[in-house]
Amino acid sequence: MLSESNWTGALAMALAAMLLIAALVIIPWSAKAETERRVPGSRGEVQLSYAPVVTRVAPAVVNVYSKRVVREQMRSPFANDPFFQQFFGNRFSFGVPRERVQQSLGSGVIVDPSGLVVTNYHVIKDGQEFTVALADRREFEAELVLSDERTDLAVLRIGNGREKLPHLVFKNSDSVEVGDLVLAIGNPFGVGQTVTSGIVSALARTHVGVSDYQFFIQTDAAINPGNSGGALVTMDGQLIGINTAIYSQTGGSIGIGFAIPSNMVESVVASARDGGHVKRPWFGAALQAVDAELAQSLGLDRPGGSLIRDLAAGSPADKAGLKVGDVIRAVDGFEVDEPQALRYRFATKGLGGKAKISYLRDGKWREAEVALVAPPEVPPAEETVIAGRNPFAGATIANLSPAVADRLGFDSLTEQGVVIVNVEPGSAANRIQFQRGDIIVDVGGQKIAKVGDLVKATAGTRAQWTFTVKRGERVFTATVGG
Repeated sequence: MLSESNWTGALAMALAAMLLIAALVIIPWSAKAETERRVPGSRGEVQLSYAPVVTRVAPAVVNVYSKRVVREQMRSPFANDPFFQQFFGNRFSFGVPRERVQQSLGSGVIVDPSGLVVTNYHVIKDGQEFTVALADRREFEAELVLSDERTDLAVLRIGNGREKLPHLVFKNSDSVEVGDLVLAIGNPFGVGQTVTSGIVSALARTHVGVSDYQFFIQTDAAINPGNSGGALVTMDGQLIGINTAIYSQTGGSIGIGFAIPSNMVESVVASARDGGHVKRPWFGAALQAVDAELAQSLGLDRPGGSLIRDLAAGSPADKAGLKVGDVIRAVDGFEVDEPQALRYRFATKGLGGKAKISYLRDGKWREAEVALVAPPEVPPAEETVIAGRNPFAGATIANLSPAVADRLGFDSLTEQGVVIVNVEPGSAANRIQFQRGDIIVDVGGQKIAKVGDLVKATAGTRAQWTFTVKRGERVFTATVGG
């Protein structure tokens, strides 16, 4: 018969055995669940190296050189003096124009073994010749396949298409979480390929101001000038983003860098493969962010979402049954806390099929399916280059339609008329400082409603020209000599 002390000891041993058996059953499952994401568990693990990942991905990260030839004249030292500008305007150039070569350097990523290279639009902007240098020092002349200012992305092609080049595979950017380890690879300050490490410090960052689609991955991996267009990769060696911008007051990294998510990059690359024109679905509604004050007035439990404040008749949103005042909270199950998030979700969907929209109306959750179709070009663009002796000579103009508005990043519900879509360098329109996106309201008191109106209004010569232009929210009138 067991004594009380022996009984207590036996009971303790039995309990310990039961816990050990339970641990043997439970630990493998919990360990399996933690294999993908966990903090280092020992000093040995802290001393592990990123070298295997870098060895695998670095050959696909390249340097991109952009070159263009510019013509410029010598300028008077009084050119920037407001007193002289008041009397002489911008007529401070003299002498024979000289040609000068401008070069820019950035990074890029090979995303297809046939030779497709992704970089930032601002790296190749206005470039006339492009060179791509690989990590193994091979250099290729590159062809510009696609440039998309709205996403700040561009696609180049190198090689002959027969040689398989090192490349990176896209990873679903929606699978990344704050805290995940990442590597940033590029050519900062032109010193050569450099690798920095960090974590994903935030997701869905907006109001960064470097593209029309504000939805960035934020990282503390050091990103500096020259890193633009480089790769942000995860620990499995897959491409999660294209490094694009930094937040800095000094020009150097302070631990806040931004990358375009791979899902957006992949959609632009798909457009490059499909003829070189980016085609995005048209939602057809003007949206407003729901802040704390608006949420309270609508009886919502918290801020967030996109309020429909205007709707284009016959647009996909209209046909899906959405109405002004609806608050959209999710697209295909992904929360959209503000309009930029909704625009991103639609831009990455591609054409065809439908997107499921979750929204609130009168305090009740509802769902709608919105067709993913391209914006219509109604009225026809009728792109025309203005010629002759007038302030608009050298400007390419078009009728403003949902398709043209989408290309220019306009709100197609409110803007109408004739818009400038391109300005030829060195032209009269360039000297007047017209910009892409300017809407011509009237010329000489004549209202400009369509392309033909401006063509007619600029025919012939005049001693002086008076015109009204809308630029963003500003409207101004100017008079210049003929």
